[in-house]
Formats: sequence, structure tokens, C-alpha cells
Amino acid sequence: MEKYINEIEMSEILGTEHRDPHHFLGMHQQDGIYYINAYKPSAFKMEVLDLTHHQQIKMTNIKDTGIFTAVVGDQPIDYKLKIVEGSGYEWETYDAYAFEPVIQELDMYLFGNGTHYEIYKKLGAHLMTINGISGVHFAVWAPNAKRVSVIGDFCGWDGRVYPLRNVNNSGIYEIFIPGLLENEKYKFEIKTQENYILEKSDPYANYAEFRPNTASVVTNLEGYEWQDGEYKERMMSKDVLNQPIAIYEVHLGSWKKSEGEPGYMNYRDIAEDLIGYVKEMGYTHIELMPIAEHPFDGSWGYQVTGYFAPTSRFGTPKDFMYFVDRCHQNDIGVILDWVPAHFPKDAHGLVDFDGTALYEHEDPRKGEHPHWGTMIFNYGRNEVNNFLIANAFYWINEYHIDGLRVDAVASMLYLDYGKDYGEWIPNPHGGRENYDAIDFFKHLNSILYKDHPDLLMIAEESTSWPGVSRPTNYGGLGFGLKWNMGWMNDFLRYLSFDPIHRQYHHNDLTFSMVYAFTENFALVLSHDEVVHGKGSMINKMPGDYWQKFANLRAAYGYMYVHPGKKLMFMGCEFAQFDEWSENKSLDWHLLGFEKHQQMQQYVKDLNRLYLEERALWFDDFTSEGFEWINCMDYAASIISLVRKSDQIDETLIAVVNFTPVPRTLHKIGVPYKGYYEEIFNSDDFKYGGSGITNTGMLTSFDERYDERDQTLSIKVPPLGMSVIKYKG
Repeated sequence: MEKYINEIEMSEILGTEHRDPHHFLGMHQQDGIYYINAYKPSAFKMEVLDLTHHQQIKMTNIKDTGIFTAVVGDQPIDYKLKIVEGSGYEWETYDAYAFEPVIQELDMYLFGNGTHYEIYKKLGAHLMTINGISGVHFAVWAPNAKRVSVIGDFCGWDGRVYPLRNVNNSGIYEIFIPGLLENEKYKFEIKTQENYILEKSDPYANYAEFRPNTASVVTNLEGYEWQDGEYKERMMSKDVLNQPIAIYEVHLGSWKKSEGEPGYMNYRDIAEDLIGYVKEMGYTHIELMPIAEHPFDGSWGYQVTGYFAPTSRFGTPKDFMYFVDRCHQNDIGVILDWVPAHFPKDAHGLVDFDGTALYEHEDPRKGEHPHWGTMIFNYGRNEVNNFLIANAFYWINEYHIDGLRVDAVASMLYLDYGKDYGEWIPNPHGGRENYDAIDFFKHLNSILYKDHPDLLMIAEESTSWPGVSRPTNYGGLGFGLKWNMGWMNDFLRYLSFDPIHRQYHHNDLTFSMVYAFTENFALVLSHDEVVHGKGSMINKMPGDYWQKFANLRAAYGYMYVHPGKKLMFMGCEFAQFDEWSENKSLDWHLLGFEKHQQMQQYVKDLNRLYLEERALWFDDFTSEGFEWINCMDYAASIISLVRKSDQIDETLIAVVNFTPVPRTLHKIGVPYKGYYEEIFNSDDFKYGGSGITNTGMLTSFDERYDERDQTLSIKVPPLGMSVIKYKG
């Protein structure tokens, strides 16, 4: 019997170092005789259940090692294994080592080239049926491991029981375990070349345990019946950038809390509350701060350990599918914050995954963010790029996501980002540009837009890097939109000054138009501006109580008439006074007070104005859609401008006053002779204003003003905005 046992391979199995256990375990043939080897360390005895001949064959425990063997004849058979534990417990199973590889040569080739955009369907844990036998297929990339096993409740978390094969020495390990079902918890146990044992969550897991537990969970993504076909078809027919885009940025864990611990609402419950609110408020999109699995609430999701798993804080993957589906059924797009810039050092995550710097750089000068305490992805490695690009495809294909807002793009583009002298390594030309990251972005955006032309790829890029939102074939990075961080910083600094001093900082208000059309910009007042001691939006405003609200209305008004798409963080729309905290719900009780109700109504009407008036969004990205009327009246802190579409009768004029001084006979030059009508005024009584508005039809007259031949005389409200439409 023992002549069928290779001593070297048996030693490797017992020493948990065999890189291809299928070569030893399972059914094999030698000299025309078929035999079966099995390794069950906890077994007292084992038998082969010959399903072909309906007989039982006793197996021999070789030297009481837990390696069992049996000769089964001169023909291969179908079989099961019957295991009797030392406790007397008996169970039967098909043999995990009786199955051919699932990972194919093409999978390995494409993955190695960084172009297997659906690798998430092959790596990870997947329920499947092979030869009529159901179970779970596990696969993981760990090329430098000495041995990889899958562990879970199904094997007593014993890494000796289910070692994986290294498929064709590709570095991809796999096994199919029959009989396993959905909701099995598992990890990969990795033995390093230095003989350390690591327990790692699955990088490609579709679901994970609720924190602080860290096991991955087998789940089935199939079977959800999407109801958003009409929405998706409609979006495919649109020029996505030539549409109104008003984004409501949301942190799901604190928009609203449920009662009791841990206080999280389910994706389905959130959908019912949030979607109705967003639709009523007139936003076109919801942007979710990262919902990929993360261990620490205080990271807000920006330190990801489970890139392919919607966080279990709010429910299951299908619960999240329901959330997105319901958004689409209500004509609301869903944008995810996506974090390909860095990952945390949590031991169960990607760091030192197979005992080596696999996903990160080995040299900390390339591989670490010293100020963030996180690791930087190695964008020069094809398999790492494939992991990230496939992840983008995963959210779009499997969850119907409409766009990705890519976090911390600048940290990827610059090798010295957040680093001091001696903490970084220049590129081959001595510069600070990260060529690998540049190539990554071009690859990512070109292939995503090729397959999904209706997608919104948005870069949070805080520097003046050229061409972020320009096509890759023109030398750009290929994003659709770029956050206008310059406008945000200048504008918030301007607003912080007392109105009497704003005349000395007028350039902060107008400078954004110098570069406004160099990129496809989105204007953002995001979560970053209302945390870490920066105060809420309403508390950034100077002045007394009335002036704070008037200032904020004027600020939002200017944002909406300024070229660029719009984003506002939750709570800003009703002037939450407290700085945002992930630990508590928004202060919805404030809506019991008139001023906050009025601010909420103001933002709702501002969104309605934005959606209804094509001139505010039709031509956001070229100078054809915008003209200054007067940007030089610094003494009065008043600016006036024109927004245009391709139709003259849609032309709008906006006048914004950033002082509390009303102007009752203010002249502005206008583009056309004829009649005008005020269609929006932030100083309206219904918004808590002083009621200085323009009623009735306004008629231009012949007078040269603001270098124009036609002039209007209007009332300009204090700390307010007036929007006037050309009527012909």
C-alpha cells in the first residue's frame, strides 16, 4: 500500500508546505492501478465510498499521520470520502482534490498582463456547481507564499485541512470545496517563506463579517432582479456631461441613525428615507462616501480592507443592490467614493499579503504615506493594476454604479506627496511625477469609458496637474470631471472675512474664472470642509444670526450660477450648526426652527432653478456659456455675470452682493435690448430675507454701461443674489 505514497510529498503535506497538494491528494494512477490519498488530521478512520461500484473501501492511515490511502482498482471511479472523527462523529463529502483547475491559462495570461477586467469572477470565493456537485471555489493571488490554505468553520480553522494548488506556478492558488454553502466564513492562511503563518481576509471577497470581526463571507451575487432598465437605457442616450449634475454627498452611517447599537440603518431602510429626501430636494445624484468594507469607523471608509465588499454595517450585497436600484427607479444616479490611492496596515488586509510587499512597494519611500500611516499601491505591477481596475468594473457591472469619485488623486500623481526630503525616490528622470500612476489612470479611464460612455469618473485632484479631465488621446488623464479645489479654498477664505474687509480680497472671489475652462470642473462643498475643527458651513459665515444665514444663501447662490457641476455635503442644505461627526446623526431637529426650514427650502428652490434653467448647465466647460458683466466692483463687493445656452431666450443674468448694504438703483450692462424678469432672489421673505426683490417686468434702456449698449437698473439685495432672465 505504501508504495503509492511519495515520501517527499507526504513530508511536504505534513509540513504544510506543498504548493500543489492536488498532485499528491485525490485519485491518481500508477502502473495501471488507481489509488486515493487523503489527509484529514482529525480523522480516526476513513473509507472510500465507491459510487461507481456501490461499495466501501477501507483506507489505511499511514504511520498514524492522518494521511490515508486506498487502492481502488484498475479503473477510475466516482467517489466520496467517509470520515469518522476521534469523537465518533461521522460525515461524508466529495473529495476537494478530485476536481480539475477552474483557473485557466487565459485567466493567468490576462491577469499577468493587467487586462483581466473580470478577474473578480475568478479570484475570491464563488458558489458553483462542477460535474453536478455544488460547492465553493476559492482562489487567491499569493505568488511568494510557501503554502496557502483556506480556513473556516468548515475545517475548524485548521490550515492543514484544505491547502490550495498553485496553478501552473502562476502564483494563483485555488481549490474547489464541495458541499459548502452561502454564508460560510473564511480566510486564507498563508505560510511565508520565513515560515510565519498569516491569516488574511480575501482581497476579492464580496462580503465580510461585521467589524471588529474580519473574516470574509461566502455570498451569492446572482439572482437579484434589477428594475432599472429604463433608467440605464435613458442614461446611455445622454451626453452625461452636458446635463445638470447636482450631487448630494452622504455618509450613510450618520445621515440618520437607527435606535440601539450599533445604530446603523439597513441599505433598504436608508433607501426609503434618503431617496425620497434627495428627490424632494432636487438633487440629481447621491455620492456615497466609501462603502467598501473597512475596519475603523473613524476612517469614514477611506481605509479599505475589502475592496469588493459593500460594508456589512448596512446589510448584505443584495441590500445594497436594492439601494442603487431604487435610486435609479427614482432617476437618481449613484456615485461611489473610490480609494485606489492607499490601504491600511491592518494585519488581515493587503499589507505584506503573502509575506512580501505584494500590493505595495517594498521600499517605504515608495510604499508608505508617512503622514497617513497607510500603504501606497504599486502601480508598476500589472496584477495590482488589474486588482484596482477590475474593482472599478465590479462596482459598475455588478451594482450598476453611475460613477466613481476617485479619492486623493494628487497623492498618486506625485512621488513626494506628503513626504519630506529623503522620504521619497525621484522618477528615472529625476522628477516627482509618478509615471506608473499616470499610466494607471490612463488605462483605467480609457477602458472604463470605452465600455461605459455614460459613466462619471471624477477626480479629487487638489493641484494644477494639467489635463486631468482631458481625453487620454490628447495627453490627459481621461477623467470626466475634476473637483475644483482651488475655487473652494479661495471662496471659503473670501467668505470668512467680515463684509467690510471683503473689498480687499475680491480676487479670491473672481480668480476661479481665470482657469475655469481648463478642466471640466465640479464645484464642491464637501465633508472635508466641515470637519477637523473647520466648523460647519453656517458657522464659517461672519456676522450676526441674520447675516450668517444671508451670507450662506448668497454663497450657495454664487456656487450655482458659477460654471461647473455642483456638490454639497449632507447637512449643509439646512445649515447644520455643529461640525459633522460620523458618530451621530445629522441634527434633523433643527428643522423645527424657521431659519433652518427656510434654508432647506432655499436649497430646494436653488436646485429647481438649476434643473429648469438650461443656461446654468448647458455649456459648463467652455467660455461660450459664461460672460462677466462686472467682476471689478470690489468696493461694493458685487459681481454680475451672464450664463448662456444655445437659445437666446434662455439667457440669465446673476448679480451677487457680498455686503449687507442693499443697492436700490444699481445699474448693470445687459447683452440684449428688451425685457427682463427676476426669477429668483435669495433675499425673498420666504427664505428669511429682507424682501428686497425686483417685481414686474424690467426694461433695458439705451445707455453705455459695463461696456455694453443696454442697461438695467435693479435692486440688489443685501448679502444676496438676484437671477434675472431675458424675456425678449
